[in-house]
Amino acid sequence: MRYTTLRVTGAGVVLHDLHAGRLAPEGPKALAAFRRFAREAAPGVYGLAAAEGRLRIEPLGGTRLVAGMPVRRRVSPFATRCGAFPKPGPGGAYDAVRVPGIATLLTSADGTEIYESCVAAVVGWDGARLVCVPDDRPRVASLAEAAARQVLPWANAPLRAAADLPLILLNAVAGPCPVDAGRPPVPAEVVAALERAMTRLTCRP
Repeated sequence: MRYTTLRVTGAGVVLHDLHAGRLAPEGPKALAAFRRFAREAAPGVYGLAAAEGRLRIEPLGGTRLVAGMPVRRRVSPFATRCGAFPKPGPGGAYDAVRVPGIATLLTSADGTEIYESCVAAVVGWDGARLVCVPDDRPRVASLAEAAARQVLPWANAPLRAAADLPLILLNAVAGPCPVDAGRPPVPAEVVAALERAMTRLTCRP
């Protein structure tokens, strides 16, 4: 089973091709169903689950991610894994670390590194480029981060929990989301570039 959460606007599915790539391992029938959905869907937020050539579509109320929300830190429920993995569906281990109105930053077992948040990728900004979590750290393979890497320079480096590097959260529904992490903010022009990346990759097939 492959699962993805997406937003549809008047212009189409945000990050359409990246969502198609996430669902592709379930085969051509699932992809054909996704393309039909993408052509016909009304604006909104949806959860899509592809399995055995079928596509289940669930309208959702929105996203948990809101600009300016406070953060907390908890050890990742996947801290012992290695590398990025497909987005899991609802009802999994992430539910245990989600609290309404708060972005939970998920860390290594010793709390020294930030891997992701409970609903989004986390990236830093070093003044010249994005700082992305190293590829061997456990986290969801983020479509929004993949889109960001297409438009801005980036490098892999650990996101230290004790550092003051500016951080921003990214997901495929909310896009770039500044949060109140007690650090300097990511510059507005960087946020705007990330928003443009989401718009550029929005389409209907």
